[in-house]
Amino acid sequence: QVQLVESGGGLVQAGGSLRLSCTASGSFVSISDMGWNRQAPGKERALVARISRSGNRNYTDSVKGRFAISRDNAKNAVYLPMNSLKPEDAGVYYCNSGVTLRMGVRFWKWGQGTQVTVSS
Repeated sequence: QVQLVESGGGLVQAGGSLRLSCTASGSFVSISDMGWNRQAPGKERALVARISRSGNRNYTDSVKGRFAISRDNAKNAVYLPMNSLKPEDAGVYYCNSGVTLRMGVRFWKWGQGTQVTVSS
């Protein structure tokens, strides 16, 4: 069984910072891309940032220059420092990753989500 365990959400004032962390655990062969998606109230879940195993990064336009995704392959972990937070950054942040099991079975795994609230 594979789990993604997130931490680091919370309440912060606009202009403040938070750092999200996510670690994959369980029985797997490898982790490929890792990323964070956000779901705001009344909106669909959408990509915030993603990083490949080799370090290629993608961001949604609204967070460029403020968020900086990184990962530690040895720890199967991904991090998302978030700076200059805005009220529109609020929502539930879901860690997600590609997982490869033995026998070549591959699937996309999602975490339980961590709440980020930004007060104006």
